[in-house]
Amino acid sequence: MNRISFLKKSIGLAAGTSLLIQACRQDSSKKGTKGPHIIKKTKYRWKMVTTWPPDFPILGEGCKKFAQWVEEATDGALRIRVFGGGELIPPLEVFEAVSSGTAHMGSGASYYWAGRSPATQFFSTVPFGMNAQQMNGWLEVGGGMKLWKELYDGFNLIPLNAGNTGVQMGGWFNKKIDTPDDFNGLKMRMPGLGGKVLEKMGGAAVLLAGGEIFTGLERGVIDATEWIGPYHDYLMGFHKIAKYYYYPGWHEPGTTLEMIINKRHYNQLPKEIQSILQLAAVKLSQWTLASFEHKNAYYLDKIRKEAAVEILPFSREVLSVLNQRTKSVIEEVIAKDDFSKKIYDSYQSYRKQAATWGKMTEKAYYDWMIQ
Repeated sequence: MNRISFLKKSIGLAAGTSLLIQACRQDSSKKGTKGPHIIKKTKYRWKMVTTWPPDFPILGEGCKKFAQWVEEATDGALRIRVFGGGELIPPLEVFEAVSSGTAHMGSGASYYWAGRSPATQFFSTVPFGMNAQQMNGWLEVGGGMKLWKELYDGFNLIPLNAGNTGVQMGGWFNKKIDTPDDFNGLKMRMPGLGGKVLEKMGGAAVLLAGGEIFTGLERGVIDATEWIGPYHDYLMGFHKIAKYYYYPGWHEPGTTLEMIINKRHYNQLPKEIQSILQLAAVKLSQWTLASFEHKNAYYLDKIRKEAAVEILPFSREVLSVLNQRTKSVIEEVIAKDDFSKKIYDSYQSYRKQAATWGKMTEKAYYDWMIQ
């Protein structure tokens, strides 16, 4: 089987991604090989802009791996130069830059673009919503990706599922959260729908760039912050200035990350290179979640051993009220935007089925998992 046949038969198969890239690299290295017709005189040189700081662990790191995989699989026909947030454009201008064609592609999370369309938020995460594997199920085979493409098509964009953080932590606090009333007056860094829920609890959602969070928490500009999980939180040093570390991350139970590609630039590529971009995103998705799982487990242990921090669960009372406020926030969003309702109806239908299955499998198993 030649490389082109192999490529076509591999589309959509996650297990074939690594084999595809390896086969392309090995075949092209053989002496005398002319390569497939994707290796033309035309060389494509793309720019990827990201919302992540330069070389940001896992997230920015993954973007560079993606670019490397694509370059290797295309024998250099497509080379992607990755720019961290602020290196070429401000982090939160990624969507506009790729939509306009100023940049060829970008990396971020869709809830950053709620200002462009509130419907974008449902493709990243929903408080008390689906976890990573459930999100992947909805997006890849449950109709979610079709809706995502439909929404982004209006912005001249093609979205790709580029990984998931898994369930995040609930955040760092300098006061205990024993009851729902403890959120009153709380100033907390929290984006997305979670920030809207916080406001309904009587708190104030504060938006701070990643580089400003530590100083803000240290100086009392904010009383609490969520970030991602133990690995990134440890690197940020939050365990040195916060007293309490709460779980679970009710606001981000499975945050999907995205690659967005300018549709016009994408359509100018040969079909084979388009397919390689799709497959590289599948590989990135697997690598990203695996990396979060590995690093977070290790760094949670480090925080426990090294920091004078209390690691506490939110009470059932607190989570119950947060859940009620979440429903209210979502009802307000879908009442104002028809496309948001269309997406959430699909999301919620899939979530209910996934929850029933998860209770009989994942939840039941974890109760007996060997420690």
